Amino acid sequence: MPPSRTGWRRRGKKKVDSIGTTYLDEALADFSGYLAIDELYDGPCCVLSVVDNRRYNRLAFRVLDHKPTHNDVRVFLSAFKEQLDQRGLKVRGITTDGSPLYPKVLKKLWPDVPHQSCVLHLLMEITKAVLRVLAKLRKEMKAKIPTFKRGHPSKEQQTQARRFQRRKQHVAELFAHRHLFVKRHLSRAEQTVLKRLVRGQPQLRALREIMDEVYRLFDRRRKTATALRRLEELRERVRRFKRLARALGKLNSPNLEEALLFLDDKLLGATSNAVERSNRRYRKAQKSIYRVRTKRHREQRIALDMNREQRAAKRAQTLKTLHRARSDPVSGHC
Repeated sequence: MPPSRTGWRRRGKKKVDSIGTTYLDEALADFSGYLAIDELYDGPCCVLSVVDNRRYNRLAFRVLDHKPTHNDVRVFLSAFKEQLDQRGLKVRGITTDGSPLYPKVLKKLWPDVPHQSCVLHLLMEITKAVLRVLAKLRKEMKAKIPTFKRGHPSKEQQTQARRFQRRKQHVAELFAHRHLFVKRHLSRAEQTVLKRLVRGQPQLRALREIMDEVYRLFDRRRKTATALRRLEELRERVRRFKRLARALGKLNSPNLEEALLFLDDKLLGATSNAVERSNRRYRKAQKSIYRVRTKRHREQRIALDMNREQRAAKRAQTLKTLHRARSDPVSGHC
């Protein structure tokens, strides 16, 4: 069989060579100083990416044919740091998704630069933990409900059967409205439903109050020192509920302190959405257009897409100018 040409496209090899030269010169022309770093897994390969977290410009990438290690991240970021040093550019802040691949490397390369953990990734982990606790409590409540024999209950048992039916209905409503325990902003109708669900259930009420306190930690009106003090108070409160403390171990994660650094720097990105956006762009193209499998073809496709995205604004402005000129009767292009 002849070799596959699925991943082959014209100009791909030249664009890969230009990423570190002409492309990077233009991408760093209005460098904000804030970076977002992330890794993307695609089959056996992994793509390390660096994006300007304020301008949303993709700055560098590297495709690996294996899972990334600390050494791979160090080599990749060291090469990118050399590019910044050659141009006299300084990094003011870095945002990652909380992966253990980056803290040691970033502390060695940029020791004085704040390292922010993505708030959305952290909230997602805490939300999942809260929902798991809610599911466990719901199962325990269901297990405590006695069951009757098959058939219609007797007159002596009808009052008790109705009471048990209401308890089953309450458990079912907890499942149907489980999102109310993790949703950030509740309407008046949702608050009414939530009050009915937690009535007489102190653990359920504490679960929602803990989630409210977590959301208040990331209020932009606070300072980092105030948020850290409230975090310690929240951890102390959770320890009082032994069952909740074991399940909500994410609240003791060191990433939670790192996720509060953005409160003292308005320009520091609270999330890594800039690099996640480029990852989503790659996944969509790989699923519907590319479907490339080799490391070399992945590099060429990413390089082509980066150059195409960089020129999108100029291309749109050119088309707008041409359309305006052609629609002007004085210009003679009608």
